[in-house]
Parts: sequence; C-alpha cells; structure tokens
Amino acid sequence: MLSSFRRMSKSSIGTGIIGIVGLLIVIGFAAGDLQSLSLGSNALPASDLAKAGSQEVSDRDMSSTMQRRLAQVRQQNPEATYADLAGDFDPLLQGLIDQAAIQAFADKHGLALSKRLVDAEIANIPGVKGLNGQVSTKGYQAFLAQQQLTDREVRGFISGSLLERLMITPAATSARVPIGMATPYASMLLEQRQGQVALVPISIFEAGLNPTDAQLQQYYTANRSRYMVPEQRVLKIAPISDDLVANVSASPQEVEAYYKANQDIYGAKDIRTISQAVVPDPKVAAGIAQRAKSGQSFVEAAKPAGLGAADVALGEVTRSDFTGNFGDKVAAAAWAAQPGDVVGPIQSPLGWHVIKIEGAKTQPGKSLDSVRGEISQKLTADKRKNALADLVNKIEDQLDGGASFDEAARKAGLTITSTPLITGSGEARGDPSYKFPAEFAPALKSGFEIAPTDEPVVETLPDDKGFALVASAQVVPAAPAPLQTVRDKVKADWVHGQALQKAQAFAKAIAAKATGKTSLADSAKAAGKALPPVQTVTLRRIQLSQMGDKVPAPLRAIFSTAAGKTQVGPAPQNQGFFVVKVDKIVPGNALNQPGLISEVQNEFREPLAQEYAQELIAAIRQGVGVRRNESAIAATRKRITSPAE
Repeated sequence: MLSSFRRMSKSSIGTGIIGIVGLLIVIGFAAGDLQSLSLGSNALPASDLAKAGSQEVSDRDMSSTMQRRLAQVRQQNPEATYADLAGDFDPLLQGLIDQAAIQAFADKHGLALSKRLVDAEIANIPGVKGLNGQVSTKGYQAFLAQQQLTDREVRGFISGSLLERLMITPAATSARVPIGMATPYASMLLEQRQGQVALVPISIFEAGLNPTDAQLQQYYTANRSRYMVPEQRVLKIAPISDDLVANVSASPQEVEAYYKANQDIYGAKDIRTISQAVVPDPKVAAGIAQRAKSGQSFVEAAKPAGLGAADVALGEVTRSDFTGNFGDKVAAAAWAAQPGDVVGPIQSPLGWHVIKIEGAKTQPGKSLDSVRGEISQKLTADKRKNALADLVNKIEDQLDGGASFDEAARKAGLTITSTPLITGSGEARGDPSYKFPAEFAPALKSGFEIAPTDEPVVETLPDDKGFALVASAQVVPAAPAPLQTVRDKVKADWVHGQALQKAQAFAKAIAAKATGKTSLADSAKAAGKALPPVQTVTLRRIQLSQMGDKVPAPLRAIFSTAAGKTQVGPAPQNQGFFVVKVDKIVPGNALNQPGLISEVQNEFREPLAQEYAQELIAAIRQGVGVRRNESAIAATRKRITSPAE
C-alpha cells in the first residue's frame, strides 16, 4: 500500500544503493551462480584506478569484476557484450572502492579476521566438502579451477564479505523510524482531493485534414528514419538431410559383433539384493558388521551409526552397476559372498563398507534373434549420422579449397533453393504470404551475418534435422522506403501529428480558462467542441498507493497540482490530451490511526537502513581517504566497454 513512499525514498538514496549492489556482485560467487569467463589471461598489466587508504583497486580487479558481471548477464541474455554493460561500470567500480575502503578501515583499527573464520566460509562453498563431511582439498581445488580463481582471490572476496557483514550490517539493521517522522507521511496518505478531468481526444481534429503533395514530401523528408526498410537479402540454401545417406545400413556382421560386445546389456545378469552401510570410521563399520553377524537386522545394526532404512537399502543391483558406483574391490567381495552373508568392513575411497547379501538371482539374457532388429536400427542410425557428418566435412573441405556454393552443392548432390528478398526476420516485403521455413532458422541467422564475399557456411539444424549449406546471394542495404510505397502511412502520420498539435493547443486553452472560480466543465463547454463528459474525481492519496504502478496519469496529475490550478498531460495510448483541475484539498490526520503510522514506520525501515549503510560507508571512505585516478579509469572504461573497431 505504501509503495509510493518506497519509490520516493529510493530517489534520494538510489545512487548509493547501487554501490552496495556492486559490492555484493563482486562477492556473490560463493552462492554458486558465478560462471566466470577467462580471468586474467589477456588482462593488461595492473595499474591503480583508485586507492582507499593502503588498499588499491587495479585495472585487473575491474577487468575481473566486469567479466563476472558479463557472465551473470549472459545467463539471461547469451548475446550480451561488454558494450551492454557500460552502465554497470561506474557502480561496480564504486563497489570495489567501497570494499577497499572497508578493508583499509579494518586494517587501520586492528579489526583483523582470523584465518579460521575465512576457512569456515570456504567450507560452506558447495562441493568443497567430501562425502565424509570434511573439507576436501581436491574439492576446493576443483572449485578454484572451475571458477578460474586463485585461493588469494577467494579469500579476498570472503574477507570483504565478512567485513561488510560485521561492520555495515549491524548499523543498517538497527534503523528505527520515529513516530514523529512517520506521522506526517501517514497523514499525507489520508489527504483527500476533489478534482475534474476532461479528455480532449485527437479524433475530433483529424476530420478535414488533407496534406498537399509538398507537405507530404516535406514531412517524409524530415522523418525518413520512421520509414526505414531493414536490410534485405536473397539466401541460397541447400539442405543436407538423411535422404542423402538413405542407402547406408548396418550389416549382419556388425549387428552380431555389437551383440557380442555388449553382453552386459543382452547377456544373462547376476543380480543381488544388497544392504550396505558406508561410514568414515573403521571402528564404527566393525560395530555394524558385528551386530549384523550376531543376528540383528541390518537396519538395526546400522542405526547406532545414524543410518536409516533408506540409507542402507540398495535393492536389486547388477555387478556392473555396483562396480561403477563403489569400485572393483567392494564389488568383488560382495559377489564372492552367498545370500545371508555379511561382508566387511572393506575400505574404498568413499569410506568403510559393510555389506549384507539379502538375496541373489540370475536374469536370463536375450538371444541375438530377439534383439537383432533394435540393434540393426541403432547401428544404422549411428552409421547414417556418421556418414552425414563425413559428407559435411567433404563439403567444408571443398569450400575451404575455393569451391563456390553451386560447385560444392552439385558435387554433393544437394538440392538448391533460393529465397525471395527477405528481412532478417524471414519476411518478404514483396510477398506478404511468403513464410521462411522454421526448420531453417539457423541458416536464416547465419545468412544475414555473412557478407556476400564470404564463403558459404554449413549450419546445424535443430531437432536432428541434419544440416544446411547457406550463402548470401544478394544484399539490399537498409534504406528508407520510397515515398510512393508508404504514402498512405506517411499521410496517416502527418494527419495524426497535425491533429495532436491542435488537440494540445485546445487542451491548453481550456486549462487557461478554467483557473480560479471557472469550473473545468464550463470551460470545456465554452470551447465549442463536442468533448466527452467531464468527470469529477474524489479520492485519497492512499488509494493511489494501492494502485501501485498502474495509477492513471490524470489521477497522478490531480495529486501533483495545487488547489484551483489546472494541468495538461498526454492521454494514455496517444489518444489525445487530458486536462485536470483541483477543486479542493482536505489535509489528512493520522493521529487517530496508529495502525497506519506503524505501517509507515515498517515501510520506511528498509530505505532508512540503506541510508544508514551508505552514510557509514561514506564516513569510512572519508576516514581512510580515497583517491581516484580519473585518467586510468577512463582508459579502463573505454578498453572494456567500447566495441572493438
């Protein structure tokens, strides 16, 4: 209900909030969302962009931060580039400077973080702990390799996060909004306004407007960019489909060889029903084995180790599956035992295993004749896929050797089709009924990316539909459509523009006459045009808050206009203009509504907390001293965000 106040508060501290967001982006990798690009391999030699106390923010730091930001954005927009992040550069740099200032402040005042505290945070990174619950050096190294980070960088990020949590968060979370501060805002929500709204539609001014040829030409010349026709191309496409390798099939000898090589699939299977407990301590494993061998059920025997029935029951498994999960040593012991036997403890990389063979059976295999058809179908599909890939390789080799599109297609036996002149969306301006085949969408994209002088390319089609050889045969650059082809559109735009000017002038004339004691309805009536009836509106400001972001423009104008005054604004959907007049304002009084005051206090707590955080960070910056190298910053910004020429 009080979202309007939230928006008001953001306007005063929004710039500062971005700094915190930038800082959190830098340290947010530990949540597992970071998919970093190459870090540092092509970075320029580090140079100082800023210094906060003794802490430096270098070109390399900013490059790494922008790389991580680009990786985050590409999760939503894979086509994003550094140029798209130009607006993020300054907030992210400020975040790095703030982080450096906090670290410098902590160093200056002896607020040191222990290695154990940082280690504890590292232990919470997903994948760092092993199956035994202990930190795994191998898991941590794998994390560093995956994120392309060093241990020093990770510890720096975590230290910054901890200092922010320990120094800034307590100040922000203690924000309290006094009743004396909240009461005027709560009273403002109860303010009631009465006003009138008149609509001046553009449609009543369009009749009789008929431009001359000179006026149309002049309007068209001044607004040529409105009538741009996007680049058009003629594409040549040759499908490379399964039809070209339809004569390829699996031989009886290949089917039989595949059957013999995959007896783990088609042969008889020795299946065992197994219960298993895996624990990190050999003494605990020995206790489980002793209890199971003494006659306790395996579930009861494993219960003192903290394992339940769901943890120990593997059910029916084959030897190959069991070996793949637990290793040859454990599998050999399990399959050497008889039903009812308890085996173990046996050590593996996972821990200490205790196994009970609950049952055993043999599953009959499948004969070659019974599976010949499915094997033949699979092998044939694989051979055709490989044959098609070989054909594509031959075509690409021919193109690399200088063959033209037509030559390569003819040698491969491909069928060539040419599109009419189409835009990048696949539409043909000369033939509205034309539809570019959806299955060739990748060919359409690449066909508009290559130049006519580039060699043809082979694109992979979706849904295993094969490939397509594509070339750009003709290019018509983007240009304004000739006036004669868009004359009706230009005329309609001219008429609309003229009517819009007349409607605005008419609305302003009504507003000028409606000041003082003259009502808006009387002013509109005296204007001499048949307008829609003037509407009278009475509502409180709190009702606008309940509408959120969907407050109609006339209502918003009523609450931003003084009593007895008028205001003119554009009507929604370019329908014309509205005129509002505020007749009466009744101030609100929230003293008798303590619940509303409390609600305002709660709504203000978050923006006030953000304000406290920014004030504290600003004080820290002032305390340690921040120096910015503006020339180096400008060079780094240009290097990262400017498109390559």
